[in-house]
Amino acid sequence: MIPVAQARELVLSACRTLPPTRVSLGDASGRVLAETLRSTVAVPPFTNSSMDGYAVQAADTVAPLARLRVVGSLMAGDSPTTGVSTGESIRIMTGAPLPPGADAVCMVERTRVEDGGSIVIIEDSLPPGTNVRQAGSDIAPGDEVFGPGTYLGPAHMGVLASLGVDGLLVHPFPTVGVLSTGDELATAAGALSPGKIRDANRPGLLAQLGADGFGAVDLGTAGDDEAALSALLKDAAVTCDVIVTSGGVSVGDRDLMHVVLASLCGPTMRSLQIAIRPAKPFAFGVIEATGTPVLGLPGNPVSALVSYELLVRPALRSMAGCTVLDRPRLAAVADGDLPRRPDGKLHLLRVMAHIGADGVLRVGLSGGQESHLLRSMAQANALALLPDGDGVTAGGPVDVLLLDADGVPTASTEPW
Repeated sequence: MIPVAQARELVLSACRTLPPTRVSLGDASGRVLAETLRSTVAVPPFTNSSMDGYAVQAADTVAPLARLRVVGSLMAGDSPTTGVSTGESIRIMTGAPLPPGADAVCMVERTRVEDGGSIVIIEDSLPPGTNVRQAGSDIAPGDEVFGPGTYLGPAHMGVLASLGVDGLLVHPFPTVGVLSTGDELATAAGALSPGKIRDANRPGLLAQLGADGFGAVDLGTAGDDEAALSALLKDAAVTCDVIVTSGGVSVGDRDLMHVVLASLCGPTMRSLQIAIRPAKPFAFGVIEATGTPVLGLPGNPVSALVSYELLVRPALRSMAGCTVLDRPRLAAVADGDLPRRPDGKLHLLRVMAHIGADGVLRVGLSGGQESHLLRSMAQANALALLPDGDGVTAGGPVDVLLLDADGVPTASTEPW
């Protein structure tokens, strides 16, 4: 057996970052930037008001309850046509350009009007710059806005739109082919024939790939036939950046993925026994004709999804240019015993994480832990990482890999 870190290193070293491509801004969300973006404009593009109120000269507000003439109004989107002189003010809305001569804005809540709105009483003494947003205070021309390796989230999209960026260089997400193997698999509805089981791995992996933002190609199922498997993988390698298979990687008489990958991948093919439970067996290789990596996962449903988290997802994120490859790993406290026996492996237990009334992340088993019990994986939002030994007793510390941050309940009932 080899440590999971060694298996990851093998996979990551062979899964190269995909070359960048230019896309429109609308297609860049969730991608990783592959260039340095510098601003050619100022943001904000002009000095403007941050409040609804009155644009004034700050010096006019030194005396208490200053009385100023209102000489105009200025809405967001307008261009100033009148300046502010001593003893004057202009009614102004949030985002409107600051008129010439003004250097402060008094918020409307600190004013009152007289003489039908022609006079405004300023109730505050305002230093220059009050409620004023200077041109370029967010981004100045020539600033480096974002650099290579930046993950482009929603706020990044807003920033780039404010700069007028309409195209940029990003790393594409890999296209992943997903194949389930085994003579025992059935895909049709209705009653199962004797000895058959329904394919759960492929739908689960396709759904997980979609949730993680990767393009997925459904390659269907294949029986335990060496020639058919080989032909299917060769065809898929032409259009897919990566192929993920499940089944056929253990030591059974009809586990053929090792043989097929040895033929297609040559010296890069590796059949591994990883020191983890579940998901011990794993096969890997790079198809020589196309350079396409193939990651062979175990057939047990939970093992396939655990292998995805530890090996497949990090590889795909690396290919997409991401620098953060794994889900968050956090310290938690065990609500109850998390038992295991020494066997030289890292155990990954399916757990339900929640935030207790004390603000501490706590975890408890989500159900049975055998590798065929898929429902307990569906009910889990984290994996507890138990190093070799006797496990963790109730109240003890445990590291967890958080699978679903949005699905972590909290004990707090305080309204926002």
